[in-house]
Amino acid sequence: MRLAGRSICRGVVEGDLVLLDSPFSFLGGVEPSSGRLTSTSGAAGTSISGKIFGFPRGRGSTVGSYTMLQMKREGTLPLAIINERAETIVATGAVMAGLPMVDSIDMSLLKNGDRLKVNADTGEIEVDAVKESEVVTCVLMHEGKLLALKRSMKVSTNQGMWAGVSGYIEPGAGPIDTAIKEIKEEVAIEHPRLIRSAPMYSIRTGDRLWRIHPFLFESPTDEVTIDWEHTEYRWIEPQEAESMLIVPGFVHVLKALL
Repeated sequence: MRLAGRSICRGVVEGDLVLLDSPFSFLGGVEPSSGRLTSTSGAAGTSISGKIFGFPRGRGSTVGSYTMLQMKREGTLPLAIINERAETIVATGAVMAGLPMVDSIDMSLLKNGDRLKVNADTGEIEVDAVKESEVVTCVLMHEGKLLALKRSMKVSTNQGMWAGVSGYIEPGAGPIDTAIKEIKEEVAIEHPRLIRSAPMYSIRTGDRLWRIHPFLFESPTDEVTIDWEHTEYRWIEPQEAESMLIVPGFVHVLKALL
């Protein structure tokens, strides 16, 4: 998996990720002498020394920049910093300490303990253990209802869960052509009318990153013939989907399309 961000302070490093899910202040959030996080960070006792440190954004006093300089003198700095949005105090401290830093990264795609390669020269993050798959997800509507399909135990992912029509985009194929092909193969519906598409959406499940292209189609019929990938289908009201066992990210797809 490769994520493109923005370079704040240059450098190239590789290491294990310590990840926080809330804003962080170096002033009071870490012991400079040891590099261990304090109770105010929500991860008391965890060392960030020699680790890649990720958190959404910085907060707190400008003294935090000098805390980072103190950590450099103590030899307890992290290897690099990753943020969703760089905040001035942390960015200034990183530059002063010569600490590689990247922002504009979707932190929801990272997990605590990930082994990362951080190229802060280009602003790129790599996680070799996470593989990327590019897929389409098609929502079919007919007379105000949407088609929900229950995935069989023969498919490779999300067995027994409800979803739309989906499929992998093969090399050389485009998203829209793949979408129409999958609709024909999975539910035997010909000539669906494209209503709209939504921007590609990324979600991570375990060691797989899904790049999802969402499409909304109007079906000319409510007659469905499912293939081996599904065991049953239902035409449901859109609000019913949230009470069903649905595949990860499907609610986001529905909100983006509907």
